[in-house]
Amino acid sequence: MNDTMRVGIIGGGLMGREAASAFGRWFVLDKFPVRAELVAVCDLQESLLDWFRRVPTVRQCTRDHRELLRNPEVDVVYVAVPHHLHEALYLEVLSAGKDLLAEKPFGIDLAAARKIRDAAATSGRFVRCSSEFPFLPGALRAIQFARSGRLGKLIEVHSCFWHASDLDPNKAVNWKRQVKTCGEIGVMGDLGMHVVHVPFRLGYHPRRVYAQLQKIYTQRPDGKGGVAECDTWDNAMLHTEIEVDGREVPVRFETKRLAPGATNTWSIEILGTDGGARFTTAEPKSFWHFERSREQTWCRTDLGFQTDFPTITGGIFEPGFPDCFLQMWASYAAERAGVLGDRLGCVTPDEAVRSHELFAAALESHRTLAAVALPD
Repeated sequence: MNDTMRVGIIGGGLMGREAASAFGRWFVLDKFPVRAELVAVCDLQESLLDWFRRVPTVRQCTRDHRELLRNPEVDVVYVAVPHHLHEALYLEVLSAGKDLLAEKPFGIDLAAARKIRDAAATSGRFVRCSSEFPFLPGALRAIQFARSGRLGKLIEVHSCFWHASDLDPNKAVNWKRQVKTCGEIGVMGDLGMHVVHVPFRLGYHPRRVYAQLQKIYTQRPDGKGGVAECDTWDNAMLHTEIEVDGREVPVRFETKRLAPGATNTWSIEILGTDGGARFTTAEPKSFWHFERSREQTWCRTDLGFQTDFPTITGGIFEPGFPDCFLQMWASYAAERAGVLGDRLGCVTPDEAVRSHELFAAALESHRTLAAVALPD
């Protein structure tokens, strides 16, 4: 494998431009064994292509994704488009012989996710799915604590992603608010991969789920003077259970578009009889851990900039979203090159399908008002 990973982007919107920013900052990774170079971009909007033309390494800007896929300079394709386009585009990427970093939720529904996973296995291409927040220092410390044996008997796990961008009823509708483009799973598809990544990687696989799903605003302005239907789920609380040493342990997943006061808040809490770990992006430098002794104490550690892949950034500074996004791409590049080691990897196709199995069961739970078992 070449020591340069040449990337093409399909979908030059919010996340596509974030990827370009990550590649532009690649040199801050200290002694990283793989170079990353953005060489091609596809988008339907000429204004976005003009934005990417400012990137010195970009040699192809096209409105036709098939032109990008025929480009022999492209090794890896990052696809960041609405959910209903995932299946067809991901399958085309694999058919073109390219590796793939897929945006979540790995297809619009469970059937699509399984089809993409099977195609990835058949093609032999390297495929992973996007989930950035677990690469923050505090999240990594929570994972380390959970694996350290200091928890004692596991009591419960709580994993959340909240934001409040939809609290304003006058906000115009977009593709994430409609089933035809976002999928029936709604907010679970949009935010759910972020909340299952760490629990799944720790081996916390739900056996059954009871779901509470909310549609809070069913109409929004359509941007043309009228109104449009909003038929996706706004908020989802999934009450699940796992089995640990023959005991049932509750694991709660929350994904909310209407969480008052939360702009973009990811959090994880893992509690045991002897110790616990807690991290939230609302306090990006703070890692909280609990230890049971004569007195029960929650301790706060000011982490600073301590990432899995070292950078030139001083340890006293505070990490943010561009940093965890860069770390996610570094993880993808390292695993693709066979040098990930014991660091956290990106979401695998099997984990992505497992997430869809959870979301599909949640829909069934809501319909039946009952707990629904998940596949083993």
